Amino acid sequence: MDRLVAAIDVGGTSIKSALVAEDLRVRHTHRTATRRVEGSVDVEQIIELIDELRAAAGDHEVVGVGLAAPGIIDERAGIARAAVNLGWRDLPLRDRLADACGLPVALGHDVRSGGLAEFTVGAATGVRNAMFVPIGTGIAAAVLVDGHRLDADGYAGELGHIVVDPQGAVCGCGIRGCLETVASAAFIARHYAARSGRPVTRAAEVAAAVEAGDPDAQAVWSRAVDGLAAALTTAITFVAPEVVAIGGGLAESGDTLLVPLKESLSGRMSFQRMPTLVRAALGDNAGCIGAGILAWRAAAG
Repeated sequence: MDRLVAAIDVGGTSIKSALVAEDLRVRHTHRTATRRVEGSVDVEQIIELIDELRAAAGDHEVVGVGLAAPGIIDERAGIARAAVNLGWRDLPLRDRLADACGLPVALGHDVRSGGLAEFTVGAATGVRNAMFVPIGTGIAAAVLVDGHRLDADGYAGELGHIVVDPQGAVCGCGIRGCLETVASAAFIARHYAARSGRPVTRAAEVAAAVEAGDPDAQAVWSRAVDGLAAALTTAITFVAPEVVAIGGGLAESGDTLLVPLKESLSGRMSFQRMPTLVRAALGDNAGCIGAGILAWRAAAG
C-alpha cells in the first residue's frame, strides 16, 4: 500500500490541493474557491480539504500534511506571521492543523515551497545556487545558496519590493517604486490601459499585443523587463545563482519575456556570474509539490 501526503497551496482566490507520493509524483489534484469568514481565509476549509484528500486516497495511507501560503511565513515556528491577502496575522497554523487532523504538519511559504520543488525536481534540479522567481499578482523569490534555502524567519526573498523606480507608483506595501509596481502582472495591465486607453485585465493580453507589434504594449513591456533586470542584478550580485527559473503567469509568454530579459540582464553584468535564465518547469503544481516535500519531511520526523 502506497503512502501519500496531503499538499495544500492556499491563495487569496483559490486553493490547490493534491496527494503527493514519496517519489513526488502528484496522484490527485483539486482546486476550489477560497472561502472567507469576516475577511479572513477560513481555516476550517483547509481542515475540510485535508479530510477530502484522505478520503480521495482510498486504501492508501496519508502520513503527513504540507501547507504553502503567501505572506510572512515563519516555517520553523509554524506561524503565519502576516499573510495580508489571507487576513491572517500571528496565526499558529501548523499546530492548529495538526491538532485537527492528527497528522504531522509542515507550514511553508508559497514561493519558497515552489522553489523547493523547482530545486528538487524542476528547472534547477542538481544546482547548488539558484533562484525561483514567479511573476504574477506579486513578485517574490526563493533562493538557494550552497545547497541551503534562505528563509530568515520568513522575511527572505521579497524581490518584488526592491525599489527600481523611486519616482514611480506607490506599492501596496506603502513604498514608492517597488518592482511590483513596474513588472507585476496587475501593474503591467494597468500601465498598458492607462497608456493606450484600451482596457485590459491580464498581462497576457499585453504580451499578445507586444507580439503583434503594438508600440504602447512594447513600451510597457520594456519598462517591466528593465525593472526585472535591475532587481535581478541586485539579487545576483548578492547571491550569485547559477540558474534563475522564471515562473508564474508572466512566464507563460515564453520568449516574449525571456529573450529581452536575458539581453537586459547580460548588459548589466560586469564581474558577476551571469546565470542561466530558464522558464520554471512545474507550472502551478510547484507549490503543491513543494508542500508535499515539506510534508514528507514532517512525516519522517
